[in-house]
Amino acid sequence: MPTWVIGADLGATKIELGLVDPQDRIRARQRIATDAHKGPRDVVERIAQSVTELKRALPVGESLASLGICSPGPLDHQSGTLLDPPNLPGLHHTPLRQLLIERLELPVALEHDAKAAALGEFHYGAGRDEESMVFIVVGTGVGAAIIEGGNLYRGSHNSAGEVGHITLNLHGETCHCGSRGCAETFVSGPSLAKRYLRTLPPQNARRNAEEITGERVVQLAAGGDASAHAIVLEAGEALGAIVATLAMILDIELYVIGGSVSKAGDLLLQPARQAVPNYSFASVGSRVRIEATGLENDGPVLGCSWLARRALDDGYRDFR
Repeated sequence: MPTWVIGADLGATKIELGLVDPQDRIRARQRIATDAHKGPRDVVERIAQSVTELKRALPVGESLASLGICSPGPLDHQSGTLLDPPNLPGLHHTPLRQLLIERLELPVALEHDAKAAALGEFHYGAGRDEESMVFIVVGTGVGAAIIEGGNLYRGSHNSAGEVGHITLNLHGETCHCGSRGCAETFVSGPSLAKRYLRTLPPQNARRNAEEITGERVVQLAAGGDASAHAIVLEAGEALGAIVATLAMILDIELYVIGGSVSKAGDLLLQPARQAVPNYSFASVGSRVRIEATGLENDGPVLGCSWLARRALDDGYRDFR
């Protein structure tokens, strides 16, 4: 039965909500500040107010069926609990799904944000009509969600996909995780910025430290800055090594790249494609496809809308 649902992407600074129609189109949007420091009840109440606003866009005679929401991890998707996400300190150990169920009187599903984005991409974006896919997020960090045979692969403890900490250089830079030479030290936005600042005279580096971000380095590379271009090229090669490693382990062909750094497009992705054969068997690497996200920033909201419909199918009708 056709249903109207809401997908919500709870981030460190903002919450994006979208009203999604039965044809999987986002028909209305709301954006509110997260303000996690105000605590769970406040966040849930403001989400509820946004849901009320979005319901005004429903056609006459239609009703809202359910809500799906995603958040940075770690979280327990089965119990619907946020555990201790570093960027949401005011929401640690919050039974978010249950609080939303009680406040909205609707079925609710909770999922990790990268996994939700992967589901959106798999069902509505570049992964449509595929059997398996890996979605790699390249932004402040580097992570992945693996979909095999149409299902998320979570691992024994829901920790699968931490590809940002694949070791690319045993004696490389120290990563914030404590290890050395992790993929994140090559590919993440902060690493691009750090590497670019090192190319500047010390005085200029100090003066420009705040405005140089990963996205800014990508812009400079696109504008012809030789240092920035070399850094993005190296990041692309590192991304190709990550993809090649995953392809050798998983035997999956499609790798979709999202996140803020992915806006570099072929500046990043073409070096990645060229690097894959250097780090994999020819019989494996020749099948690999690396594509940019087809949904831009809508992947998490659409993935959450898919989860919202699954919440109906999975027996959450008795939510009261």
